[in-house]
Amino acid sequence: MNYVDALDAPSRNTGQIKLHGPEAFAGMRKAGRLAAECLDMLVDHVQPGVTTGALDDLARDFVLSHGATPACMFYRGYRHTICTSINEVVCHGIPGERALKDGDIVNIDVTVIVDGWHGDTSRMYSVGSPKRKATRLMDVTYECLQRGIAAVKPGNTLGDIGAAIQAHAERNRYSVVEAFCGHGLGRIFHDAPNILHFGRKGAGEKLQAGMFFTIEPMINIGRRDVALMPDGWTAKTRTGL
Repeated sequence: MNYVDALDAPSRNTGQIKLHGPEAFAGMRKAGRLAAECLDMLVDHVQPGVTTGALDDLARDFVLSHGATPACMFYRGYRHTICTSINEVVCHGIPGERALKDGDIVNIDVTVIVDGWHGDTSRMYSVGSPKRKATRLMDVTYECLQRGIAAVKPGNTLGDIGAAIQAHAERNRYSVVEAFCGHGLGRIFHDAPNILHFGRKGAGEKLQAGMFFTIEPMINIGRRDVALMPDGWTAKTRTGL
């Protein structure tokens, strides 16, 4: 894989890693800030009895009212603003009539487009009072994310990110989902490189200044295996944990 100045690259995923300049960083900060503010807005609404569809409506209205575009709407046929992944759902849970229950944990994932730039982020929420094993899973997953972020510096490699995440997860006797990964982004929703959440230190492409990408560790209590549901989006753990 090679690197290319983003200004010289076509507006599609060519497999090259795009390197961005200061103006792009300003655009991405603006998009990322709005995505984070959307998740902040939802905090008070993540309550027992609230449906995931209602949360999706709130997120859509918030994004549109700020002059931005929900990136997921109509992306590859998806029809919603957010993904709502509850309990054993690893990712890409579809909002609908399901009501949140006391003790649930839910990941809400949102991507917004602001002036052509994609802000992509997610957050874990507790609904009421989850069991200790659920809150511990959330804590360790957050710690995995922070260790992955700490490995991001010019001269390190993509493998350093994955190795840091995997080591912490396995130290706590959890497993890392390997079926999904982070990704490059910018003016393109999903771009090179893929960001694996497992790996070997020193392996993979070198990190260079100007890269944009997501780190999205998905950590399971049981095995790392996932199963894709018939809707073509929802991925669940095979063990139900």
